[in-house]
Formats: sequence, C-alpha cells, structure tokens
Amino acid sequence: MKPIKKLEGKTVAIVGMGKSWFDYNLAKSHGVHFDEVWAINAVADVIFHDRIFMLDPASRFFDSDDAGGQTDSMIKILKNHEGPIYTCELDDRAKGLVLYPVEQVVRDLNCYYLNNTVAYAIAFALWNKVGCIKLFGVDFTYKGNLYFAEAGRGCVEYWLAKCQAQGVRVEVANTSTLLDTSIPVEEKLYGYHRLDDPKIIVHDKEGELCVFSQSQINKKEQEKKVMYMDRYDSHLKQSTAGDPKKW
Repeated sequence: MKPIKKLEGKTVAIVGMGKSWFDYNLAKSHGVHFDEVWAINAVADVIFHDRIFMLDPASRFFDSDDAGGQTDSMIKILKNHEGPIYTCELDDRAKGLVLYPVEQVVRDLNCYYLNNTVAYAIAFALWNKVGCIKLFGVDFTYKGNLYFAEAGRGCVEYWLAKCQAQGVRVEVANTSTLLDTSIPVEEKLYGYHRLDDPKIIVHDKEGELCVFSQSQINKKEQEKKVMYMDRYDSHLKQSTAGDPKKW
C-alpha cells in the first residue's frame, strides 16, 4: 500500500469508544468540519464514518466472546461493511477487510511502538500526511475513578507528539483526559498550579503559545484567549462543548 494522496493536508476525526465520544456528536451537530471520520472498532456501528480501524483479527469476534459487549456489533459490521476496515489479518467471512500497511508505516516513520488500535490510526494519519487530527472518545482514564485505566494512553500521546513535531494540528475532545485536556486551565502546569497566582497558557494574536499569571488576564479576556477554551470557529458560542480543545 502507498500513502493516500487525497488525505494529505486533510482534517480527520478519530472517534474511539471512550466517554468523550459524545463530544463528537455535539461537534457534528454544531457544524464542526471533518474531511473524514475514522471509527475505532464498534463505534462504526453508531456513527457515519469513512474508515474503520480494527487491529484485532476478525476471528476474535467471529469465534470467541473475548470482546464482550462489542462482539455482536462487530460481527454485524464485519458481515456487512464494504470497508475499508484496517486490520492485521484477512478473513473470508468479512469482505471489507484491508491489511493495515504495518511494514510501510513502521519503516517510513521509523517506529514500532504500536500497542493499541488508536495508535495505529494516528500513525496511519501521520503516514498519510493529514493536516489535522481531532480526537473524540480517546480517554483511557476518567476523572473521579482512580482505580480504572485502560492501557495505551502513553502510546497514543507519544504518537500525537510525533504528529505535532511534523506540523500536524492536534485537537482533543473537551471532556477527555488525554493530554490532560479536561484538567482546569489553572491546574495544567505542575508546580505553578500550587501558587496563589497560577500560570495560565494562552494563544497570542499570532497563535503563538504564551504563559501569563492568572492575575494578568481579566476574566473576559481569559474566556476569549485561553487555549483550552479556544474555538476554531469564532462564531460558535462558549456553550458548544463538543469542540475539541487545541494543542
């Protein structure tokens, strides 16, 4: 497989199965733009999408109950979906399967740290030189539940850093814990969050990151400028919680 030229510079939403995937619905209903939507596993049974990433073999769903609640949805998808469904192995029972180009991705990006399906989707986006990745339902941990965490967050954040280093814009659903997005803005910079006047990160008029003390920004300007509250569509109101926060 070669990179898909039509994806170069495009905006892609990657929608996983974490709780913040509901923000995708809010974003979509408020007119947020996506050139393509990529569904992770059984999310494909719920939302419109262009591509599915399912790196488990189809036999996991057809021949076992290992996937639990996803099993029935995935069997329906595998039997009826035209694809592409990117995976690790072809199966005659699922006509839409496409082999993930793991050899090319690992070689061209010089990295084999791929321990979950979302990481494969992000690596695929980077390999295809997309311009912007918007992540929904990619959470791994949840505020208020310190005893639960899904494996893979470190790998996903690593690939997002690689994307940013190559100039790819990354945006994360407001309610997601990924990249500490859901943490209050005055608590994001460790150490400084303990000060009476904590440091706040903002974008200047040119879009460059700046750090100010909270006291330097009045409440009105803070609502307009804090990068984690920014809206890339300026006509949208602050109440549009589905918009991803910029990184």
